[in-house]
Order: sequence, then C-alpha cells, then structure tokens
Amino acid sequence: MPVNISSAQDRLGNGQQPITVDERIIVIGASAGGLDALKMIIKGLPPGFSAPVFIVWHMSPDIRGILPQLFNSINTIHAAHAYDKEPIKTNRIYVAPPDHHLLVEENRVRVTHGPKENRFRPAVDPLFRSAAYTFGNRVIGIILSGALDDGTAGLGSVKQYGGVAIVQNPVDAQVPSMPENAMREVEVDYTVTAGELPALLVKLLQQQPSPVNENMKDEKTKKEIEIAAEERALDKGVFKMGEPSVFACPECHGVLSAIQDVQRIRYRCHTGHAYSADSLLASISEKIEDSLYSAIRGMEESIMLLNHIGDHYAEANHSRLAALYFQKAKEVQERSDTVRAAILNNEFLSKEAISKQSDALKNRNVEAS
Repeated sequence: MPVNISSAQDRLGNGQQPITVDERIIVIGASAGGLDALKMIIKGLPPGFSAPVFIVWHMSPDIRGILPQLFNSINTIHAAHAYDKEPIKTNRIYVAPPDHHLLVEENRVRVTHGPKENRFRPAVDPLFRSAAYTFGNRVIGIILSGALDDGTAGLGSVKQYGGVAIVQNPVDAQVPSMPENAMREVEVDYTVTAGELPALLVKLLQQQPSPVNENMKDEKTKKEIEIAAEERALDKGVFKMGEPSVFACPECHGVLSAIQDVQRIRYRCHTGHAYSADSLLASISEKIEDSLYSAIRGMEESIMLLNHIGDHYAEANHSRLAALYFQKAKEVQERSDTVRAAILNNEFLSKEAISKQSDALKNRNVEAS
C-alpha cells in the first residue's frame, strides 16, 4: 500500500533533538554502484524524517568525501561527515569519513581508525554490528549495490538482535553482489528497489519495533566492536573467538582465527583485520597475481644482468663464456614467459564468480539432457 509521505511527515517531527530511547536508527551500507541508490533514497526522504541515518560507502582513503555536500544539495536534512564522540540527533545524516570506521554507541557516534574489515575502512560490518548491539530492535539495516559481501555479517547481527533487514533488489543494483550475498545468508525482511526505499522507511517509522529479548547481547560482538574502536585485538582475546586457521592475514601476515557464526564463517587476525570467507578468497587471489609479477620482475632483472655480463665477456673476446651467459638469459626468459602466461590465466576468485560458473554448468547439463 503506498505511503502518504507528506502526511507522515507531520508525525515524524522536525528539527534535530537528542535521540530518545524509543527512536529508531537507520544504517546503510553501499559500495560500487551504490551512489545512485544513495542519492535516490536521500532525495526521497521527507524533510521532517526523524530517524538518524548512518551511511558507510566504500571509498579510497586518499579521496575527498563528497557525500555530505551531495546530500545537502538534494535534501534539507542536514548531512555531514561524522566526528568522534558527537551526539546522535534526530533528523540528521551521518556519513563515514574516508579511511575511518563509523560506529554508534547509546548516545554518541564513534569515528575510529581501527583495523580494516573485508579490506575496507570504512567497512559496513562494524557500523551494522555496533548499531545492532547498542540499539537492538530499533535498527533498520539496508544493504545497497556493491561487490563481494561486506555487510552480510553485519546485517545478520541486525536481524539477530531483532532489527529490520532490507536489501536493494539485485535487479535494481548496478553491482548486485552485496545484496545477493546478504539475501543468501540472512533472512531479510524486505527486498525493494532504491526508489521504493524512502516510502518503506517512512512506513516503518510509524510502526512499533518487534519485541525482542533484551538479555541477548553476546560478548563476542562486544569485543569485535571494541576492536573496530581501536582497542588491541590481542587484549580482547581474539584467539578465543574462534579456532586458529592455516591462513595468514593478507594485510599483515598474522595468524587468522576462524570465527563460526550461525550460517557463515569469518576470519580475524591477532592485529584485528577481519575478513569474510569471500573477501579473504579475493585477497588471496590478488596476492597470487602480485607475487607472480614480483617473480617476473626478479627474473627480468636476472635476464638483464646475464645479458650485460655476456656483453662484457664478448667485448673481452671470451666468446665461450659470453655464449653461456646469453644461453642462461634465454632459459630465464623462457621461465619468465611461463610465469607471465600463468598471470594471464590467473582467475579472480569469489563466491559470486564460482556461483555463476556452477549455474552455467547446471544449465549446460540441463540442455544436454
């Protein structure tokens, strides 16, 4: 049923006030292709929309954040990069600044430089996790367009603590991996287009949150929030969160512990870096290519040096010795060509890529039968 935004606006209230114990909050995570969806959502919110909105959008750490200015140009709800320990107020949009995690506590925002999660800072999971732990069933979590699966574990926490889980319809997303992965592993409440989200959010704010057990907060979630808030992972007993794995952290080469959630497995190292299984696989795939190029660089340096020495002996009329150096250079070149071919055939592995291959194989088998 369509929602009358203009009439609902009067009931939502105007102005910025400290958040109260019964206020809902909205957390949004987006990555590649998410900008258009974010613009559509913010533009569609009524000016008096009371719930504070917290946004993490993956971005390079060395770029200037543009979202607040963009949002302020399309809506009168005040948007700004969050700053550490500022109070949470209604009718505001808080944006994670570049290269910083955005977390929430009971009455204030935290902006930290904690370890990367899923190869990003800011990352979606820390925001969603902290919101779920602090605000429980008052949280509305939204996953928009993006690659891989940052936000899936966080949306699972939102659902676990009684909040509302929403994903952008993958058909509507420019890059559908984040919504698809969330739908695969979390029992989402709504799957809608970006254009439908503003009316849905207005409708949800008029409803009472579902009742939930207030004593369900778990110690593991609390410790992971504290790690994102710059506390030492070792002091928080990171090795007790899961079983030690055979994998090394792609970021710092520390030992990764395998953390088992209800329907998924994640990894965290003793310095605090965290990965979903999919982001770990993607990181390892990238490291393979980096290592192969490093090998080629070493071999090409060897080729140049062998040829240089060969030229030196040729000029000194040591033709037999020169020929041997030239031959060795040729042998190294052949090995280098083999490694280069391996790079060209190296496959970027991810859950989405493997799933697509599985679907293609299934379709071929159906056609053949």
